[in-house]
Amino acid sequence: MWSSNARLYESQKIAVKYFTVAVALFGAQLLFGLIAAIQYLYPSFLFNTLDFSIARMVHINALVVWLLYAMIGSVYWLMPEETGIDVVGAKLANLAFYVLTAAVAVVVVVYIFVQVGPGNEMTTWLITEGREYIEAPRWADIGIVVVVLIFLGNVYATVIKAQKRTGIMTVLMADLLALAGLYLCGMFYTSNISVDQYWWWWVIHLWVEATWEVFVACVGGYMLMKTLGANRQVVEMWLWIEVAMMFGSGILGLGHHYFWIGTPEYWWEIGALFSALEPVPLVGLFVHVLYDWGKERGKGNNIKNTPAFAWLTVETFGNFLGAGVWGFMHTLPQINLYTHGTQWPAAHGHLAFFGAYAAILIGMFYMAVQGKHGIKEMRMSTATKWSISLITGGVLIMTVSLTLSAYVQTMVERGQFGATWEGYFISQAQVWFVQGLGWRLAAGLAVFVGFVLLVYDLITIAKKQKAVAAEAEAEAVPA
Repeated sequence: MWSSNARLYESQKIAVKYFTVAVALFGAQLLFGLIAAIQYLYPSFLFNTLDFSIARMVHINALVVWLLYAMIGSVYWLMPEETGIDVVGAKLANLAFYVLTAAVAVVVVVYIFVQVGPGNEMTTWLITEGREYIEAPRWADIGIVVVVLIFLGNVYATVIKAQKRTGIMTVLMADLLALAGLYLCGMFYTSNISVDQYWWWWVIHLWVEATWEVFVACVGGYMLMKTLGANRQVVEMWLWIEVAMMFGSGILGLGHHYFWIGTPEYWWEIGALFSALEPVPLVGLFVHVLYDWGKERGKGNNIKNTPAFAWLTVETFGNFLGAGVWGFMHTLPQINLYTHGTQWPAAHGHLAFFGAYAAILIGMFYMAVQGKHGIKEMRMSTATKWSISLITGGVLIMTVSLTLSAYVQTMVERGQFGATWEGYFISQAQVWFVQGLGWRLAAGLAVFVGFVLLVYDLITIAKKQKAVAAEAEAEAVPA
């Protein structure tokens, strides 16, 4: 996607490949999300060609996979700067990238053109395992494990060889190990579906509420040092607070889901309290660094990459609203009893995934553009501003729209009709419910337009800024 005219580490060249595929998968996620949103309002749309269940599955899986691509790319990008050396085993890392990308392409083609199979082992191995969010067939599961082991090997070998080891890399090493290990929990079956679902739930929830939170803290700290010149000691202090919080907000916070599996009641309060604290360290890190930067403002400490910093700002407050506020709205069991399985978790999920993870990784795309083109200070273009406004505004409107639909659904389906099928269908036909889904579709279209502008900006922003810089230099030369 990006043309090169700056010298990069081999590690960073690999990162650019991961970022490029991540952008493509991001587009696929939005496209299939739009199809699913249309099918909510017009169920006959693409019926028997691409059913809602398939569109939704590709939409969610594309989200998970593009975030993982962007995370791996982020590690390969920042690792040489944090260790002082290039990646160890670059050829193997390149091979793993191509193997993973080929596997993802095959899985997506099977999802779209084969879709379903008989209820036997063949379907599990070749089509889909049928586990929400991580529905890849068994052969792809094993392939992902092999690729991730190669990735971990590259990271560990590089850090061990390096003379320099920062707090960011130390935390990342432990976090990546946990992130990879948790994936194994979703790979085996038990004959009891409740036990099976319990372990499957560990993968997604301990990813998003523990290991991914620590990961974005590492990446956020790196971006703050690069864009604002943040003090490393301050960044790493908050990073260790995040690690300490992970044991509470991540592991204990998982207790807010135990309401549905018959665990003792004390888990409900523990889970509700700690899960609401997840965004606190990231907000603390951002505000602390911004305060320090503000005290020195005007002394030549310009923001070095305003598009990346803008996305980091979106991440900080999007995470607080999406994971914190919208999560806490329905995390208490007394409320969750009525909201679970309605559009309420969808509203929370859209803003939380966007705010906590997508926004900061988009910021890393801009960090890579700046580094790849050797731009000292990168400024927002018109396309940058429009893409941020449309994507962020679109997701916020989508969240509010889904919340309104969820409110109607909860009151009618759960409150008035006691969670019966009759209540379900009556709530789906309520005017406010349908209008909310209509606004969700309109907001989704705005997000997709913003994505097109984002891609255009990533491709063109460096060239435009170089042209402006060359023009300024020419004007500065005396005639």
